[in-house]
Amino acid sequence: MAAERGARRLLSTSSFWLYCLLLLGRRTPGAAAARSGSAPQSPGASIRTFTPFYFLVEPVDTLSVRGSSVILNCSAYSEPSPKIEWKKDGTFLNLASDDRRQLLPDGSLFISNVVHSKHNKPDEGYYQCVATVESLGTIVSRTAKLTVAGLPRFTSQPEPSSVYAGNSAILNCEVNADLVPFVRWEQNRHPLLLDDRVIKLPSGMLVISNATEGDGGLYRCIVESGGPPKYSDEVELKVLPDTEVTSDLVFLKQPSPLVRVIGQDVVLPCVASGLPTPTIKWMKNEEALDTESSERLVLLAGSSLEISDVTEDDAGTYFCIADNGNETIEAQAELTVQAQPEFLKQPTNIYAHESMDIVFECEVTGKPTPTVKWVKNGDMVIPSDYFKIVKEHNLQVLGLVKSDEGFYQCIAENDVGNAQAGAQLIILEHAPATTGPLPSAPRDVVASLVSTRFIKLTWRTPASDPHGDNLTYSVFYTKEGIARERVENTSRPGEMQVTIQNLMPATVYVFRVMAQNKHGSGESSAPLRVETQPEVQLPGPAPNIRAYATSPTSITVTWETPVSGNGEIQNYKLYYMEKGTDKEQDVDVSSHSFTINGLKKYTEYSFRVVAYNKHGPGVSTQDVAVRTLSDVPSAAPQNLSLEVRNSKSIMIHWQPPAPATQNGQITGYKIRYRKASRKSDVTETLVSGTQLSQLIEGLDRGTEYNFRVAALTINGTGPATDWLSAETFESDLDETRVPEVPSSLHVRPLVTSIVVSWTPPENQNIVVRGYAIGYGIGSPHAQTIKVDYKQRYYTIENLDPSSHYVITLKAFNNVGEGIPLYESAVTRPHTDTSEVDLFVINAPYTPVPDPTPMMPPVGVQASILSHDTIRITWADNSLPKHQKITDSRYYTVRWKTNIPANTKYKNANATTLSYLVTGLKPNTLYEFSVMVTKGRRSSTWSMTAHGTTFELVPTSPPKDVTVVSKEGKPKTIIVNWQPPSEANGKITGYIIYYSTDVNAEIHDWVIEPVVGNRLTHQIQELTLDTPYYFKIQARNSKGMGPMSEAVQFRTPKASGSGGKGSRLPDLGSDYKPPMSGSNSPHGSPTSPLDSNMLLVIIVSVGVITIVVVVIIAVFCTRRTTSHQKKKRAACKSVNGSHKYKGNSKDVKPPDLWIHHERLELKPIDKSPDPNPIMTDTPIPRNSQDITPVDNSMDSNIHQRRNSYRGHESEDSMSTLAGRRGMRPKMMMPFDSQPPQQSVRNTPSTDTMPASSSQTCCTDHQDPEGATSSSYLASSQEEDSGQSLPTAHVRPSHPLKSFAVPAVPPPGPPTYDPALPSTPLLSQQALNHHIHSVKTASIGTLGRSRPPMPVVVPSAPEVQETTRMLEDSESSYEPDELTKEMAHLEGLMKDLNAITTA
Repeated sequence: MAAERGARRLLSTSSFWLYCLLLLGRRTPGAAAARSGSAPQSPGASIRTFTPFYFLVEPVDTLSVRGSSVILNCSAYSEPSPKIEWKKDGTFLNLASDDRRQLLPDGSLFISNVVHSKHNKPDEGYYQCVATVESLGTIVSRTAKLTVAGLPRFTSQPEPSSVYAGNSAILNCEVNADLVPFVRWEQNRHPLLLDDRVIKLPSGMLVISNATEGDGGLYRCIVESGGPPKYSDEVELKVLPDTEVTSDLVFLKQPSPLVRVIGQDVVLPCVASGLPTPTIKWMKNEEALDTESSERLVLLAGSSLEISDVTEDDAGTYFCIADNGNETIEAQAELTVQAQPEFLKQPTNIYAHESMDIVFECEVTGKPTPTVKWVKNGDMVIPSDYFKIVKEHNLQVLGLVKSDEGFYQCIAENDVGNAQAGAQLIILEHAPATTGPLPSAPRDVVASLVSTRFIKLTWRTPASDPHGDNLTYSVFYTKEGIARERVENTSRPGEMQVTIQNLMPATVYVFRVMAQNKHGSGESSAPLRVETQPEVQLPGPAPNIRAYATSPTSITVTWETPVSGNGEIQNYKLYYMEKGTDKEQDVDVSSHSFTINGLKKYTEYSFRVVAYNKHGPGVSTQDVAVRTLSDVPSAAPQNLSLEVRNSKSIMIHWQPPAPATQNGQITGYKIRYRKASRKSDVTETLVSGTQLSQLIEGLDRGTEYNFRVAALTINGTGPATDWLSAETFESDLDETRVPEVPSSLHVRPLVTSIVVSWTPPENQNIVVRGYAIGYGIGSPHAQTIKVDYKQRYYTIENLDPSSHYVITLKAFNNVGEGIPLYESAVTRPHTDTSEVDLFVINAPYTPVPDPTPMMPPVGVQASILSHDTIRITWADNSLPKHQKITDSRYYTVRWKTNIPANTKYKNANATTLSYLVTGLKPNTLYEFSVMVTKGRRSSTWSMTAHGTTFELVPTSPPKDVTVVSKEGKPKTIIVNWQPPSEANGKITGYIIYYSTDVNAEIHDWVIEPVVGNRLTHQIQELTLDTPYYFKIQARNSKGMGPMSEAVQFRTPKASGSGGKGSRLPDLGSDYKPPMSGSNSPHGSPTSPLDSNMLLVIIVSVGVITIVVVVIIAVFCTRRTTSHQKKKRAACKSVNGSHKYKGNSKDVKPPDLWIHHERLELKPIDKSPDPNPIMTDTPIPRNSQDITPVDNSMDSNIHQRRNSYRGHESEDSMSTLAGRRGMRPKMMMPFDSQPPQQSVRNTPSTDTMPASSSQTCCTDHQDPEGATSSSYLASSQEEDSGQSLPTAHVRPSHPLKSFAVPAVPPPGPPTYDPALPSTPLLSQQALNHHIHSVKTASIGTLGRSRPPMPVVVPSAPEVQETTRMLEDSESSYEPDELTKEMAHLEGLMKDLNAITTA
């Protein structure tokens, strides 16, 4: 029994210490979890083992052709067997409903009948195999790219060539890179057998070395990619017999830079030709290569170098050197070797408990350096506070929870390929408690020390175990609101404090503590909420930071330890950035200096340093800037061109190398030149760095010279341009004036051509650079051709038979074109088959003619790059198909804009098929053309191309800003301005800023936006007698421009002309009196009218009006003739039928405006006015406003119906002076009354306004002053298209305006209607001249129409009224007044309706 108890006690003691060791193992990530192997043994714990789950086969990159079948292999191992799925471009494929794609039993993907076209590429893309085991998790394979070869298309084809026996020859056949494996060659329509002497390069090119007679024949290359074969052009290769004559040594094919992956084979082509036959040797990095003893280095046909199974050591610069005894040439190429991602350390399986921290390790290598991402169960792991990437590629998971269990994969990827490696994480359950008492919760948990990034917790032993010497503790903590807990264990039994590190400053954390004894974990303490301190204890800036350049690509930065380190400095972070960019890079440094390599040459960089202590990053230093050292230029000067000045000098022009290739300050240029016949005798001359041209003098007459230019820095000379040739003149000639007229011109017509011959000008002392031939049917200006100065005849082709052509000939030089010589000829008819006579012009200065002038460039295109840059590209049909320039030709680009019209052309020379034109104006249309020059031959200008530069924000403010007060409205001002001179685009609006403080911040100014391109704006409700400051800013589609200078304006003082109870004597044409019982438009209070008083006033006016009308009617009735009675009856019937049909409920609501024009008196003169003065702006109407009526209907009702809609902009108002005594007219809309005969008024200087003659229907006048008949037809057409006619009405004496009177306001009212709102008909100002009356067209498009305010007229004096009646009696026929009675009756009924209402 005693032995048994001893054994049981020993077993329980060993179990306790094993459990304690397991708890201690959770403290650090390294020991936090058990790595792959057996699971940790805990008493009673269920043991789980890692399950093997991995890929046996993964898909690889595959090349396929259209219509073929493809298998992407994939196979995974697991128990139980995994479920295989496929992703394409990141999306799962639905293979169940796909008839072309199917899953094979082993998990591979089979694609039948690959589909591929220009616009439909469903099968090409990136594929990934996904394996899933339901109870374990998911893993993903590497991604594989499926490429489908495109349609066969030759980028270059073989060309006919010849080769001397024993020499080498090449035949081009360049196709898409993915089609090269499908290229083969045929000779004489039979497959060509390849051997050591005849090879096909990886590009598809055929190389034949040591040519023999049997190599001659017809060759073609064939592309067979599944569809019908594609054949190239069939060309002949001629093998010439060997000769003793030597020929220049040239490269037929040079090596080019290549990039290859480790393990691949590479071929560096190098083929040279010449007599004697050259030998070729290879060098790498200045060391000769031994191709005979090496197994990996082989010389192929033509001496191309093949390297098998490339390694990283093979990277470098290779030189191909050809030598034939007479001369030596060399070419070089860079070989770059890349490596696919490879794992140096793969993740391992991990056991862990909840709340623990773990780290999956992953170390990779590759070239370029691979990027690493992590995947959990097939889904991307997004870095967060609890999933962190540490030490570049390792994955750290903090505070594990059960859902973190599964398979984790490290996926490495670079430009060459990708790879994956994975591991499994198992979350273990805690060991169940053994029988025995468990500890209670720890007591008095407090945060004894709280810092910015750590908290120290202390507590007392549980009440169940006051001594607690054998207890261990676990502290669980988390951010407030986060469900994921982390755990920190005490370091030894009995310890009752722990420090939690790596917390965030000013963050709330929740802590709880649990005690463990030999039986298990006890109760948890109550949660403790603690907030960390804000960050304060950070290092200060590192002093004495210095930076200096150590080479053209490196800079060294030094600094010292911060004075206020706030603890030990752990490391530094050095930030650096290229000047002019916003991408800052950083590097970790542990010392006080660091050298950064790989920088750009002669480029300025800025540097700063941040020190780190245990709390985090400190204060950054100030930026220090330094420039890397200069180096020799890495590119040649640009746009080299030559200009022959005379027999002994040539002018050279060039442009500096591109800024990114100058590598320093250009200190000068080195010009080298030589005679074309003596290439070894080279002369050099140096010019300064600011000089871009040089005149080379002292040359020989009539001699061709070659020139090249190189740029210099203080470090040396950069690469030179290609050689460019020019030939000096035979003799010194004068070019200060244009050439004289050619001495003779002869033409010989043929059927479709004319042979033109000429002799040069008699004065041979003036430079002639060429001749311009103009021709055309009837005019010589239809076509122009320029030929070389040496040429003496030219054949004009493609003419029409039996046509009369006029031909002109002019000699030209750089000054201009000379006097033309004219000739005419008629081409022969088709039936003329006579022989063409050959003739020779015997002239003393006639050299051998050149029958082929230069063809102008074609396909000129302008590509807009920015607001000031356009790229011009073109093609040259006189070049080979590959468009490579091998001779000394150059191109001249000219451009101009048509605004202003007299703009001169600007020119620039180029040696390539494109040119970048800079310094253009924004939003401007330019035209471009190109010509080509080769020696003394030039083409004509090409067809023009056009391009408009992009818009740019306005670069100048609006100009001529003026501020004026609005007449009669002291609180309203009008701002006027002119558009900016540099708008750089279409102006879409303006912003007006105004303030009473010119020094206020701009965001404190009041803003008034103006939409569109208006140049005036009204601002209301300003304070009287106050200085205001105004600025204006223009905007276009690109943004806002600069502001104008502030303009000051002081608003006027308050007007004292109106006292209390009185009104202003001149309310102006815009005055809108307040409506009864409401406030003024801007809030000025008005006294409400008493309704009884209003009724009394209305009735009184009505009674007086009736009495006056009755007296006038009695007087007029006595003089009515029978004819006028008929006319009056007709009018009355019209009025009655239109106005008063129906009962009273049909009466429209009154608009409180009575048309006083109906009471106008008319002059006797009724002659039509051929040139009336008017403003005619119709307004749109809705459907119910358009009421078709016949010509007999009166429009008065419609006028009253629409009068309240009047709403006119002041922009459309104008002051019109009377012409020939005419009064300007006001136009009002009426619905459908066609115009009647137009009449004009009689000139009058009397105060009585001249009035227009009216029939019973409203007078309507043609806006263009046309006759009534022509206007009638057009107006009817417009009416059908809903175009509103207008009625022309003259304003008349205030006595004739009937309106509802309003009680005058107690004081001068504040009236300030907002621009552009205007009353329909305003009260005429009393102080206006009789012939200066404001007119307005009634209605404005798209504006709201508020109800018309009531206008109160001024009552005329008694004597004025009496005189008016006398004038009317003496000047007007009574029958005309009688006709107005019908209208007056309608007005009175409306008045009665108002009073009853």
